[in-house]
Amino acid sequence: MPILTVAPLLGLIAMVMSLWHLLPIAISVGLRDGAAASFAASMALNAAAGYLLWLATRRFRRELKPRDGIALVVYAWVGGAAFASIPLLLSIPGLSFTDAYFEAMAGLTATGSTVLSGLDHLPASVNVWRAELQWLGGLGVLVLAVAILPLLGVGGRQIYRAEMPGPMKDTRLTPRIKETAKVLWTVYSVLTALCLIAYAGAGMSWIDALVHAFTTMGLGGFSSHDASIGYFDSVAIETVAMIFMTLAGINFATHFLVWRSRSLAPYRRDPEVIMYLLMLWASVAVVSLFVWANGVYPQYWTALRHAAFNTISVATTTGFATEDYSLWPFFAPLWLIFLGSFVSCSGSTGGGIKMIRAIVLYRQIYRDMVRMLHINAIVPVKVAGQVVPGRVIVGVLAFFFAWTATLVVATLLLAATGLDQVTAFSAAAASLSNIGPGLHEVGPASNFSALSDLQTWICTIVMLLGRLELFTVLILFTPTFWRK
Repeated sequence: MPILTVAPLLGLIAMVMSLWHLLPIAISVGLRDGAAASFAASMALNAAAGYLLWLATRRFRRELKPRDGIALVVYAWVGGAAFASIPLLLSIPGLSFTDAYFEAMAGLTATGSTVLSGLDHLPASVNVWRAELQWLGGLGVLVLAVAILPLLGVGGRQIYRAEMPGPMKDTRLTPRIKETAKVLWTVYSVLTALCLIAYAGAGMSWIDALVHAFTTMGLGGFSSHDASIGYFDSVAIETVAMIFMTLAGINFATHFLVWRSRSLAPYRRDPEVIMYLLMLWASVAVVSLFVWANGVYPQYWTALRHAAFNTISVATTTGFATEDYSLWPFFAPLWLIFLGSFVSCSGSTGGGIKMIRAIVLYRQIYRDMVRMLHINAIVPVKVAGQVVPGRVIVGVLAFFFAWTATLVVATLLLAATGLDQVTAFSAAAASLSNIGPGLHEVGPASNFSALSDLQTWICTIVMLLGRLELFTVLILFTPTFWRK
């Protein structure tokens, strides 16, 4: 059974997860914010539970098969969110388990939807914990585990394939999967450090800079202030955020190739990057002109400032905000939600369908139209000069159908529980694409606390489905997965 095979690894992951508490504990002790005991208790519980699970099941450990890797990813995310919610329950009076689990899942999936208010008055260590979850969830907890845990003693390839986003999961930068994961996390860490320094240089305190560096590179959007980035009202800070959000939306493998070659050529050769940047820049131009022409802002440069920031934020599925863009004429916020559903590159920390799938879908549609006119023509689908295999095209089509069906079902379920149509659709889309804020009742000026427990759990499940790209979770509910 997959649960027995992966149980000892889940125990090891829980023990590693306990070490994540050291940073908020250090900050809590240093700032004397009163939350150190909560984090220490959670750390002890994580470590003890992990050790007992590993001790009780270590005899079942063996080389991972594909289904074991899939099960490990799903169990780790579901269980990891439960453990990650413990410090929130202990530190925030009156917080229910439903809301704490939602907040932890929004962190680990780098979604950024929140049910918390009064962020400015939370202990600094709690805000750092929320941000740290998004940073760790950015490229995936399991990829991190493969990179730094040689003591796992199992092959990591199945984990990597289940965890990394995008249809081209077989692409590797180095011969060994552990080295590949290390490369990605090295690039991720270096960019995060640069983002931290840039935020501090732009005027943030070091704690705010740490929180926002974590959530910018994780494209999660958690902030230490209810007003998000708008709290600072700083063009310099917004510029730093836009630069690093844009970088985080690009495949980290491409960043590594740029660093290794000491050339920008890999960006130019990557069709995803080209289309990603074109969509971002074109959308900034269109949205800024639209809101200015509709009188939202009297001056074009003000319109450009807020349109650029919020467009890049939502398109990259970060979810920071400087304005309540849900109050803009409806085309603009709807366009932002649409962008967030596909613009981010595969191998980035963004959510949604991913740009590479959108490119494949477009070229498949174009090929079918050509073949309607020239029935016997052989028109292969190519990306970056390479013919896309038929199995990849079929996989992209299947994923797009499943993604659309999930969005429709989630919207209908939320509407059936009493939400208005705009709130239901935007909450479903924001959760599935891991964007964060939606529109109307769950817009950037409010949060998900307005939802009932049932609605909150629906969004929690949809966040998990979106982060693990649907099939990794859905396959667990098929008889084939459990058949010997």
